[in-house]
Amino acid sequence: MVILGFGFLCTFLVRYGFSGSGFNLLVAVIATQWAVILLGVESWYYTGWIRINLRSLVVAEMCAASALISMGAVLGKTNPVHLIFIALLEVSGFVLNEWLLQTLLKVQYLNSIMLLHIFGAFYGVMLTWILHREGSELGFEKEKFDRKTGLFSMLGTVFLWMFWPSFNSVLVDAHTPGRKLGAVCSTYLALAVSAVTAAAVSVLSSPKGKLNLVHMQSCILAGGVAVGVSMSEVQQPWEAMTIGFTAAVVSTIGFRYLKIHMLLAFQCHDTCTVLSTHGLPGLLGWLAQLFLQIRDCDDHTTAIRFAVFHICTLLITISLSLSMGIITGLLLKWTIWRPPQDKKCFDDQAFWEFPNLAVRK
Repeated sequence: MVILGFGFLCTFLVRYGFSGSGFNLLVAVIATQWAVILLGVESWYYTGWIRINLRSLVVAEMCAASALISMGAVLGKTNPVHLIFIALLEVSGFVLNEWLLQTLLKVQYLNSIMLLHIFGAFYGVMLTWILHREGSELGFEKEKFDRKTGLFSMLGTVFLWMFWPSFNSVLVDAHTPGRKLGAVCSTYLALAVSAVTAAAVSVLSSPKGKLNLVHMQSCILAGGVAVGVSMSEVQQPWEAMTIGFTAAVVSTIGFRYLKIHMLLAFQCHDTCTVLSTHGLPGLLGWLAQLFLQIRDCDDHTTAIRFAVFHICTLLITISLSLSMGIITGLLLKWTIWRPPQDKKCFDDQAFWEFPNLAVRK
Protein backbone atom coordinates (compact mmCIF):
# COMPACT_ATOMS: atom_id res chain seq x y z
CA MET A 1 0.00 0.00 0.00
CA VAL A 2 2.71 2.48 0.96
CA ILE A 3 4.85 1.85 -2.13
CA LEU A 4 2.40 0.98 -4.90
CA GLY A 5 -0.84 2.52 -3.65
CA PHE A 6 0.43 5.94 -2.62
CA GLY A 7 3.00 5.87 -5.42
CA PHE A 8 0.48 5.56 -8.25
CA LEU A 9 -1.98 7.84 -6.45
CA CYS A 10 0.57 10.66 -6.73
CA THR A 11 0.91 10.33 -10.53
CA PHE A 12 -2.24 12.32 -11.38
CA LEU A 13 -0.26 15.40 -12.47
CA VAL A 14 0.53 15.51 -16.19
CA ARG A 15 4.20 16.43 -15.96
CA TYR A 16 4.96 15.08 -12.49
CA GLY A 17 4.51 11.32 -12.86
CA PHE A 18 8.19 10.39 -12.45
CA SER A 19 8.53 12.58 -9.37
CA GLY A 20 5.19 11.57 -7.88
CA SER A 21 6.03 7.86 -7.89
CA GLY A 22 9.83 8.09 -7.53
CA PHE A 23 9.86 10.56 -4.66
CA ASN A 24 7.10 8.56 -2.96
CA LEU A 25 9.37 5.50 -2.94
CA LEU A 26 12.32 7.56 -1.72
CA VAL A 27 10.37 9.13 1.14
CA ALA A 28 8.70 5.84 2.09
CA VAL A 29 11.91 3.84 2.48
CA ILE A 30 13.77 6.60 4.33
CA ALA A 31 10.83 7.26 6.65
CA THR A 32 10.45 3.55 7.38
CA GLN A 33 14.12 3.13 8.30
CA TRP A 34 14.04 6.22 10.50
CA ALA A 35 10.85 5.00 12.20
CA VAL A 36 12.44 1.61 12.94
CA ILE A 37 15.30 3.40 14.70
CA LEU A 38 13.07 5.73 16.70
CA LEU A 39 10.66 2.97 17.72
CA GLY A 40 13.59 0.88 18.91
CA VAL A 41 15.18 3.58 21.09
CA GLU A 42 13.46 2.35 24.25
CA SER A 43 14.54 -1.24 23.60
CA TRP A 44 18.07 -0.07 22.84
CA TYR A 45 18.19 1.95 26.08
CA TYR A 46 17.32 -1.04 28.29
CA THR A 47 18.86 -3.95 26.36
CA GLY A 48 21.44 -2.37 24.07
CA TRP A 49 19.64 -3.78 21.01
CA ILE A 50 17.04 -2.48 18.57
CA ARG A 51 14.62 -5.34 18.13
CA ILE A 52 13.22 -5.73 14.61
CA ASN A 53 10.32 -8.06 13.83
CA LEU A 54 7.30 -8.09 11.56
CA ARG A 55 5.21 -5.97 13.92
CA SER A 56 7.87 -3.27 14.24
CA LEU A 57 8.21 -3.09 10.46
CA VAL A 58 4.43 -2.76 10.07
CA VAL A 59 4.32 0.08 12.61
CA ALA A 60 7.27 1.75 10.87
CA GLU A 61 5.41 1.53 7.54
CA MET A 62 2.41 3.21 9.18
CA CYS A 63 4.66 6.01 10.38
CA ALA A 64 5.91 6.30 6.80
CA ALA A 65 2.29 6.50 5.60
CA SER A 66 1.79 9.52 7.84
CA ALA A 67 4.81 11.18 6.20
CA LEU A 68 3.43 10.41 2.74
CA ILE A 69 0.14 12.08 3.68
CA SER A 70 2.05 15.23 4.63
CA MET A 71 4.03 14.98 1.40
CA GLY A 72 0.78 15.16 -0.57
CA ALA A 73 0.12 18.70 0.66
CA VAL A 74 3.37 20.06 -0.81
CA LEU A 75 3.65 17.71 -3.80
CA GLY A 76 5.13 19.43 -6.85
CA LYS A 77 6.42 22.49 -4.97
CA THR A 78 9.43 20.94 -3.27
CA ASN A 79 12.67 19.18 -4.20
CA PRO A 80 13.83 15.73 -2.98
CA VAL A 81 15.93 17.21 -0.18
CA HIS A 82 12.85 19.04 1.10
CA LEU A 83 10.83 15.82 1.10
CA ILE A 84 13.49 13.81 2.92
CA PHE A 85 13.79 16.52 5.58
CA ILE A 86 10.01 16.65 5.92
CA ALA A 87 9.82 12.87 6.30
CA LEU A 88 12.49 12.76 9.01
CA LEU A 89 10.90 15.51 11.11
CA GLU A 90 7.34 14.31 10.54
CA VAL A 91 8.11 10.74 11.59
CA SER A 92 9.98 12.06 14.64
CA GLY A 93 6.97 14.14 15.62
CA PHE A 94 4.54 11.29 15.07
CA VAL A 95 6.59 8.84 17.17
CA LEU A 96 6.83 11.51 19.89
CA ASN A 97 3.05 12.01 19.76
CA GLU A 98 2.50 8.26 20.02
CA TRP A 99 4.81 8.09 23.05
CA LEU A 100 3.09 11.04 24.77
CA LEU A 101 -0.38 9.56 24.31
CA GLN A 102 0.62 6.15 25.61
CA THR A 103 2.67 7.53 28.51
CA LEU A 104 0.58 10.46 29.72
CA LEU A 105 -2.96 9.41 28.82
CA LYS A 106 -2.52 5.61 28.67
CA VAL A 107 -4.10 5.53 25.20
CA GLN A 108 -4.35 2.09 23.61
CA TYR A 109 -1.61 1.34 21.10
CA LEU A 110 -4.04 0.86 18.20
CA ASN A 111 -5.83 4.14 18.91
CA SER A 112 -2.60 6.12 19.08
CA ILE A 113 -1.15 4.75 15.84
CA MET A 114 -4.40 5.24 13.89
CA LEU A 115 -4.22 8.99 14.51
CA LEU A 116 -1.65 9.05 11.69
CA HIS A 117 -4.30 10.46 9.32
CA ILE A 118 -5.04 13.46 11.53
CA PHE A 119 -1.38 14.09 12.37
CA GLY A 120 -0.19 13.81 8.77
CA ALA A 121 -2.99 15.99 7.36
CA PHE A 122 -2.59 18.88 9.80
CA TYR A 123 1.19 18.70 9.59
CA GLY A 124 0.97 18.99 5.80
CA VAL A 125 -1.57 21.83 5.89
CA MET A 126 0.56 23.87 8.28
CA LEU A 127 3.62 23.13 6.16
CA THR A 128 2.00 24.35 2.96
CA TRP A 129 0.79 27.48 4.78
CA ILE A 130 4.32 28.34 5.90
CA LEU A 131 5.73 27.59 2.43
CA HIS A 132 3.09 29.65 0.63
CA ARG A 133 4.19 31.06 -2.73
CA GLU A 134 3.05 34.46 -3.90
CA GLY A 135 0.68 34.17 -6.82
CA SER A 136 -0.38 30.58 -6.13
CA GLU A 137 -3.99 31.81 -5.83
CA LEU A 138 -3.98 32.10 -9.61
CA GLY A 139 -2.87 28.48 -9.99
CA PHE A 140 0.27 26.89 -11.37
CA GLU A 141 0.61 26.51 -15.12
CA LYS A 142 1.66 22.83 -14.98
CA GLU A 143 -0.72 21.72 -12.20
CA LYS A 144 -2.98 19.73 -14.53
CA PHE A 145 -4.09 16.15 -15.08
CA ASP A 146 -5.33 14.27 -18.14
CA ARG A 147 -6.89 10.90 -18.98
CA LYS A 148 -3.64 8.91 -18.97
CA THR A 149 -2.34 10.21 -15.64
CA GLY A 150 -5.82 9.94 -14.16
CA LEU A 151 -5.93 6.27 -15.12
CA PHE A 152 -2.59 5.55 -13.42
CA SER A 153 -3.72 7.45 -10.35
CA MET A 154 -6.98 5.46 -10.28
CA LEU A 155 -4.88 2.28 -10.25
CA GLY A 156 -3.30 3.44 -6.99
CA THR A 157 -6.73 4.23 -5.57
CA VAL A 158 -8.07 0.77 -6.46
CA PHE A 159 -5.02 -0.85 -4.90
CA LEU A 160 -5.47 1.15 -1.69
CA TRP A 161 -9.21 0.38 -1.63
CA MET A 162 -8.58 -3.35 -1.98
CA PHE A 163 -6.01 -3.61 0.79
CA TRP A 164 -7.29 -0.98 3.23
CA PRO A 165 -9.06 -3.63 5.38
CA SER A 166 -5.68 -5.25 6.04
CA PHE A 167 -4.20 -1.83 6.88
CA ASN A 168 -6.86 -1.22 9.54
CA SER A 169 -6.80 -4.74 10.98
CA VAL A 170 -3.10 -5.63 10.98
CA LEU A 171 -2.52 -4.31 14.53
CA VAL A 172 -5.85 -5.49 15.97
CA ASP A 173 -5.45 -7.95 18.82
CA ALA A 174 -5.76 -11.44 17.32
CA HIS A 175 -6.18 -13.09 20.73
CA THR A 176 -9.78 -11.85 20.99
CA PRO A 177 -11.92 -14.23 18.88
CA GLY A 178 -13.41 -12.56 15.84
CA ARG A 179 -11.92 -9.12 16.55
CA LYS A 180 -9.58 -9.04 13.55
CA LEU A 181 -12.26 -10.43 11.23
CA GLY A 182 -14.68 -7.81 12.54
CA ALA A 183 -12.17 -5.07 11.75
CA VAL A 184 -11.79 -6.37 8.19
CA CYS A 185 -15.55 -6.56 7.64
CA SER A 186 -16.20 -3.14 9.18
CA THR A 187 -13.56 -1.53 6.98
CA TYR A 188 -14.91 -3.19 3.85
CA LEU A 189 -18.47 -2.08 4.59
CA ALA A 190 -17.32 1.49 5.27
CA LEU A 191 -15.29 1.54 2.04
CA ALA A 192 -18.17 0.12 0.00
CA VAL A 193 -20.64 2.67 1.30
CA SER A 194 -18.17 5.54 0.91
CA ALA A 195 -17.51 4.55 -2.73
CA VAL A 196 -21.20 4.70 -3.62
CA THR A 197 -21.75 7.87 -1.61
CA ALA A 198 -18.74 9.64 -3.11
CA ALA A 199 -19.99 8.89 -6.62
CA ALA A 200 -23.49 10.12 -5.77
CA VAL A 201 -22.31 13.34 -4.11
CA SER A 202 -19.89 13.99 -6.97
CA VAL A 203 -22.75 13.78 -9.49
CA LEU A 204 -25.11 15.88 -7.36
CA SER A 205 -22.52 18.61 -6.77
CA SER A 206 -21.52 18.84 -10.43
CA PRO A 207 -23.29 21.51 -12.53
CA LYS A 208 -23.34 19.07 -15.45
CA GLY A 209 -24.34 16.08 -13.36
CA LYS A 210 -21.19 14.10 -14.20
CA LEU A 211 -18.70 12.10 -12.17
CA ASN A 212 -15.42 13.74 -11.19
CA LEU A 213 -12.44 11.40 -11.40
CA VAL A 214 -10.53 13.28 -8.70
CA HIS A 215 -13.43 12.75 -6.29
CA MET A 216 -13.45 9.04 -7.05
CA GLN A 217 -9.69 8.77 -6.56
CA SER A 218 -9.59 10.17 -3.06
CA CYS A 219 -13.03 10.38 -1.50
CA ILE A 220 -13.90 6.69 -1.85
CA LEU A 221 -11.14 6.03 0.70
CA ALA A 222 -12.69 8.36 3.29
CA GLY A 223 -14.73 5.57 4.86
CA GLY A 224 -11.61 3.48 5.45
CA VAL A 225 -9.86 6.43 7.09
CA ALA A 226 -12.76 7.26 9.41
CA VAL A 227 -13.53 3.70 10.48
CA GLY A 228 -9.81 3.07 11.06
CA VAL A 229 -9.63 5.85 13.64
CA SER A 230 -12.75 4.57 15.43
CA MET A 231 -11.97 0.86 14.92
CA SER A 232 -11.69 0.00 18.62
CA GLU A 233 -15.34 0.98 19.27
CA VAL A 234 -17.10 -0.14 16.07
CA GLN A 235 -19.06 -3.29 16.88
CA GLN A 236 -22.03 -3.38 14.49
CA PRO A 237 -22.13 -3.32 10.66
CA TRP A 238 -24.55 -0.38 10.58
CA GLU A 239 -22.09 1.68 12.64
CA ALA A 240 -19.32 1.14 10.09
CA MET A 241 -21.67 1.89 7.20
CA THR A 242 -22.93 5.09 8.82
CA ILE A 243 -19.37 6.26 9.44
CA GLY A 244 -18.43 5.43 5.84
CA PHE A 245 -21.45 7.31 4.46
CA THR A 246 -20.82 10.44 6.55
CA ALA A 247 -17.09 10.42 5.80
CA ALA A 248 -17.69 10.24 2.05
CA VAL A 249 -20.15 13.15 2.15
CA VAL A 250 -17.78 15.32 4.21
CA SER A 251 -14.75 14.39 2.10
CA THR A 252 -16.40 14.94 -1.29
CA ILE A 253 -17.94 18.28 -0.34
CA GLY A 254 -14.64 19.34 1.20
CA PHE A 255 -12.78 18.28 -1.95
CA ARG A 256 -15.04 20.34 -4.17
CA TYR A 257 -15.30 23.51 -2.08
CA LEU A 258 -12.73 23.50 0.73
CA LYS A 259 -9.53 23.48 -1.36
CA ILE A 260 -10.19 26.77 -3.11
CA HIS A 261 -11.44 28.43 0.09
CA MET A 262 -8.36 27.29 2.01
CA LEU A 263 -6.20 28.79 -0.72
CA LEU A 264 -8.00 32.13 -0.89
CA ALA A 265 -8.71 32.59 2.82
CA PHE A 266 -5.67 31.00 4.51
CA GLN A 267 -3.13 30.82 1.63
CA CYS A 268 -2.85 27.04 1.94
CA HIS A 269 -2.20 25.43 -1.44
CA ASP A 270 -2.96 21.80 -0.63
CA THR A 271 -1.94 19.89 -3.78
CA CYS A 272 -3.61 16.55 -2.97
CA THR A 273 -6.25 18.06 -0.65
CA VAL A 274 -5.07 15.89 2.22
CA LEU A 275 -7.27 17.85 4.64
CA SER A 276 -10.41 16.55 2.90
CA THR A 277 -9.02 13.09 2.17
CA HIS A 278 -7.45 12.31 5.55
CA GLY A 279 -7.96 15.19 7.98
CA LEU A 280 -11.75 15.58 7.98
CA PRO A 281 -12.52 11.83 7.82
CA GLY A 282 -9.98 11.29 10.61
CA LEU A 283 -11.72 13.89 12.78
CA LEU A 284 -15.07 12.28 11.97
CA GLY A 285 -13.71 8.89 13.05
CA TRP A 286 -12.43 10.44 16.28
CA LEU A 287 -15.87 11.94 16.94
CA ALA A 288 -17.60 8.64 16.18
CA GLN A 289 -15.29 6.84 18.60
CA LEU A 290 -16.16 9.39 21.30
CA PHE A 291 -19.92 8.96 20.80
CA LEU A 292 -19.75 5.17 20.68
CA GLN A 293 -17.70 4.98 23.87
CA ILE A 294 -19.98 7.39 25.73
CA ARG A 295 -23.01 5.40 24.61
CA ASP A 296 -21.58 2.26 26.19
CA CYS A 297 -20.72 3.93 29.52
CA ASP A 298 -22.87 2.97 32.52
CA ASP A 299 -22.60 6.20 34.51
CA HIS A 300 -22.07 9.88 33.76
CA THR A 301 -18.80 10.13 35.70
CA THR A 302 -17.10 7.52 33.54
CA ALA A 303 -18.49 9.11 30.38
CA ILE A 304 -17.23 12.57 31.33
CA ARG A 305 -13.82 11.22 32.30
CA PHE A 306 -13.47 9.39 29.00
CA ALA A 307 -14.62 12.45 27.04
CA VAL A 308 -11.99 14.63 28.74
CA PHE A 309 -9.20 12.14 28.01
CA HIS A 310 -10.45 11.68 24.45
CA ILE A 311 -10.47 15.43 23.82
CA CYS A 312 -6.99 15.75 25.34
CA THR A 313 -5.80 13.04 22.93
CA LEU A 314 -6.97 15.08 19.95
CA LEU A 315 -5.62 18.36 21.31
CA ILE A 316 -2.17 16.88 21.91
CA THR A 317 -2.11 15.32 18.43
CA ILE A 318 -3.20 18.47 16.59
CA SER A 319 -1.02 20.77 18.70
CA LEU A 320 2.09 18.68 18.12
CA SER A 321 1.40 18.26 14.40
CA LEU A 322 0.85 22.00 13.90
CA SER A 323 3.95 22.84 15.94
CA MET A 324 6.11 20.40 14.01
CA GLY A 325 4.67 21.74 10.76
CA ILE A 326 5.59 25.30 11.71
CA ILE A 327 9.12 24.32 12.74
CA THR A 328 9.67 22.30 9.56
CA GLY A 329 8.26 25.05 7.36
CA LEU A 330 10.43 27.75 8.91
CA LEU A 331 13.55 25.60 8.46
CA LEU A 332 12.66 24.89 4.82
CA LYS A 333 12.24 28.59 4.04
CA TRP A 334 16.02 28.99 4.22
CA THR A 335 17.45 29.58 0.75
CA ILE A 336 20.16 26.95 1.25
CA TRP A 337 17.59 24.29 0.32
CA ARG A 338 17.20 25.81 -3.18
CA PRO A 339 13.44 25.39 -3.65
CA PRO A 340 12.23 25.03 -7.26
CA GLN A 341 11.18 28.16 -9.08
CA ASP A 342 7.48 28.72 -9.73
CA LYS A 343 7.87 27.93 -13.43
CA LYS A 344 9.56 24.61 -12.57
CA CYS A 345 6.97 23.47 -10.06
CA PHE A 346 5.04 20.32 -11.04
CA ASP A 347 7.62 19.50 -13.71
CA ASP A 348 9.72 16.33 -13.88
CA GLN A 349 12.38 17.96 -16.03
CA ALA A 350 13.69 19.85 -13.01
CA PHE A 351 14.85 16.58 -11.37
CA TRP A 352 14.88 13.76 -13.96
CA GLU A 353 16.85 13.01 -17.10
CA PHE A 354 14.93 12.73 -20.37
CA PRO A 355 17.21 11.31 -23.11
CA ASN A 356 14.76 12.26 -25.86
CA LEU A 357 15.03 15.91 -24.79
CA ALA A 358 18.85 15.98 -24.54
CA VAL A 359 20.63 18.42 -26.83
CA ARG A 360 23.10 16.65 -29.14
CA LYS A 361 26.38 18.45 -29.75
